[in-house]
Amino acid sequence: MRVDIVTKEYPPEIYGGAGVHVTELVKALRESLDVRVRAFGADREEDGTTAYGVPTELAAANAAVQTLGTDLEIVPDVAGADVVHSHTWYANFAGHLASLLHGIPHIVTAHSLEPLRPWKAEQLGGGYAVSSWIEKTAYEGAAAIVAVSEGMRQDILRSYPSLDPDAVRVIYNGIDVESWHPVEDPSLLAELGVDASRPSVVFVGRITRQKGLPYFLRAAERLPADVQVVLCAGAPDTPQIMAEVEELVRGLQQTREGVVWIDRMLSRHELCTVLSAATTFVCPSVYEPLGIVNLEAMACGAAVVGTATGGIPEVVVDGVTGRLVPIDQVQDGTGTPTDPEKFVADLAAVLTEVVSDPERARAYGRAGRERATNDFSWQSIADQTAALYAEVTASGR
Repeated sequence: MRVDIVTKEYPPEIYGGAGVHVTELVKALRESLDVRVRAFGADREEDGTTAYGVPTELAAANAAVQTLGTDLEIVPDVAGADVVHSHTWYANFAGHLASLLHGIPHIVTAHSLEPLRPWKAEQLGGGYAVSSWIEKTAYEGAAAIVAVSEGMRQDILRSYPSLDPDAVRVIYNGIDVESWHPVEDPSLLAELGVDASRPSVVFVGRITRQKGLPYFLRAAERLPADVQVVLCAGAPDTPQIMAEVEELVRGLQQTREGVVWIDRMLSRHELCTVLSAATTFVCPSVYEPLGIVNLEAMACGAAVVGTATGGIPEVVVDGVTGRLVPIDQVQDGTGTPTDPEKFVADLAAVLTEVVSDPERARAYGRAGRERATNDFSWQSIADQTAALYAEVTASGR
């Protein structure tokens, strides 16, 4: 069976969880299937992988229109595939058109949903209406949709009520626990500005509304004075959210020591080192379909404190691998807490509880590493995905 996977992100151009997912899934699927990758961006040297740029005629167009242009470049090359599998709205248009043109099933993996990310209008302008239309059209025409958590599945069915619930399947994200593992490197920590002798709370993520970083920065004001705040955060969605985060970080640095902000892309070794040294990792997201970053932290033996939203409760077992922070959210697609001050206070209280009991935090970390190893292997996820390919091709959907 030949499967063509269409994705915006692929090594070395990865900036989020979707790119990590595709990279690891392709690696595992290639053990048994002919997998061709069709990726956006610069040329790749990897066998079976083709890259596509923005057509020169669209160089000055809206970013969403540029995406459509790249998708159209991909569609003819999918000829000969048995299945086309797209990841994120950027690739959905190519998958949908290839399915129609070549008469093959289209599978979509949902890593996020445009209706639940209305702040993207800040970044895309009118392109957000375009991306929303693409996603809706592709989902409603797909042979199957993969949700990366049960929480994500429920979000999909609420966002697109015309879908057949049986066509929406849950296949979790995974983690390579051989690559993500505990690392002790005190000299590297010192180079990064982290004091290995002090407790720390670590955040890793893009600076985007869904990641909830401003809420964490406000909660950090209430942490014990000896606790370090380590931010591995960059790639802001908009200048506005970057300015908000910069102001909050400056304010935090004026009131406490040990606020470390690393705004460059860290290598895996560097991230493993920082996560392994964390007393706890924090995931304050207001929207998170699953959160590969939580699995990465768990694989490195870090306790995880996460918001009880989306797929996070399916990864973090409260009181076993870390703690969940309750949140009541406005039902307008933004994920905004109905009472932001209460959410900040609850987040601060739970973080304080965990960092104040390092022995319990270490027990959470050990349990998290075990859970990541046993329940989220990429080979298991690839086997489930391959079974879905066989099912949709056999049924002719």
